[in-house]
Amino acid sequence: MASKASSKTLGAGTPARIPALPGLGTTWYERGTRYWLRRASGALLWFVVMAFFCYIALVLYGSFRTSLPSTVRTVWDWAQAVLSFVAFAWGWRVQRRDLHKKLLDPPTPGQARQAKRDETRRSTGLAVAGRALWLVAAPVAPALVAGCVGWVIAAFAVREYPSEVGARRWLQEHPSGT
Repeated sequence: MASKASSKTLGAGTPARIPALPGLGTTWYERGTRYWLRRASGALLWFVVMAFFCYIALVLYGSFRTSLPSTVRTVWDWAQAVLSFVAFAWGWRVQRRDLHKKLLDPPTPGQARQAKRDETRRSTGLAVAGRALWLVAAPVAPALVAGCVGWVIAAFAVREYPSEVGARRWLQEHPSGT
């Protein structure tokens, strides 16, 4: 028995070609189990990266604080706790504001793929440049990491990503998927 083309097996109203989005593939269209597994695995990966990031920041901060007198150390620790809370909230707010802006003008599938390629290209250079900065940033490393953690959590704590909204709008304009 000959197998049917994938476009023939799709349900009524399903476009012949669903565009793949970075990190989600075509699972975003039906938002089933595979979709939520992809989102959960992405969040888990970032959780592991952030845990390692926090560990490194605390080790650097610990090496800095040992050289402080005990009274200054106590004051500095409390200042770091307050700064970390503020930085977490600031990171969350920056990400939520950016997501809201992107939802007002969501990217098409092609724009989402291009943005992901550009982001990947930039991140390599930033990672290399950031290594030396960590030594200078050791006194405020917990606050810097708290801002990053807030930013990452806000990125994953959304109902749907702007790329999904853009892809749905694109499919409305291009029902055949081409």
